[in-house]
Amino acid sequence: MTEFRLDGKLAVVTGASRGLGKQMAEALAEAGASVALVARERARLDSVNAEIAARGGKSRAFVADVADETAVARLARQILEQSGVPEILINNAGINIRKPLHEFEFEEWRRVLSTNLDGSFLCARAFIPGMIEKRFGRILNITSTMAHVSLAGRAAYSASKFGLLGMTKALALELAPHGITVNGISPGPFATEMNIPLTQNPKLNAEFVSKIPVGRWGKVEEIGALAVFLCSDHAAFITGTDIVVDGGWTAQ
Repeated sequence: MTEFRLDGKLAVVTGASRGLGKQMAEALAEAGASVALVARERARLDSVNAEIAARGGKSRAFVADVADETAVARLARQILEQSGVPEILINNAGINIRKPLHEFEFEEWRRVLSTNLDGSFLCARAFIPGMIEKRFGRILNITSTMAHVSLAGRAAYSASKFGLLGMTKALALELAPHGITVNGISPGPFATEMNIPLTQNPKLNAEFVSKIPVGRWGKVEEIGALAVFLCSDHAAFITGTDIVVDGGWTAQ
C-alpha cells in the first residue's frame, strides 16, 4: 500500500458500516485518506470509526439513507462543513432481496432499485460539482457479477446493478474532461453479510463454492486493495470500465 498513497484526499464511502464498504473505508484510511463513513446505523458506524482511529487513521461517521434525496443533500452539507470537499466517492451501499419476480411486492422492488441505483445517482450528483471545481475526482460504483450474468431470484438486484454499470460508463464519458475517473468494481462471491443465507447453509455453500474456479469465497481485503489503487494517481488512465473480482466465476 505504501506506493499507492491517498494523503490529503477526502473519501466518502457509503455502506461503510459492514462488509466490503467497511473494508474499503479502512483500506483508504490506511493509505492516508480521510474517510467520511456513511450508513444508516449509528452504532455500527461508530464501531468502524473507532477501529480506524485505533490504527491511526482519520474518519468521521455520518448517518444517512442514500435512497432519500433530502438525506443525501443534508449529508453533502454536513461533510462539506465538517470535513471539506471530497475527491473520492465510493458508492457501495446496497441491499438484495432474493425471490421469484412474480412474488415481489412493488415496494420491495423499489427498495432494491432505490438503494442500489438511485442512491448512487444521488450521491454522485451531490459530490460531482466539488470534484469538477478541483479538477480531480475518483468515483467507484460497486456493481456486481450480477451486472454481467444473473441467477434465479435475483431479478431486482441484477436490474439495479446492470443499471449502475450503465450509469458508470456514461458518467465516465461526462467527467473525463474534468480530470475525474469513474469505474465499477464487480465483486463476485464474497463472504459478507449479504451472503449469509448461502454461507450458513452447508449444502448450498458447498455447491456454490464448487462452482468457483479458485475454490473459495473472496476475501474482503482483496477489494480494499483494488479500491485504493483505482483511487490513486496511478489509475488516472483507467475510466469507464468495470473490474470483475470473482475468482473466475463469470469466465465459465
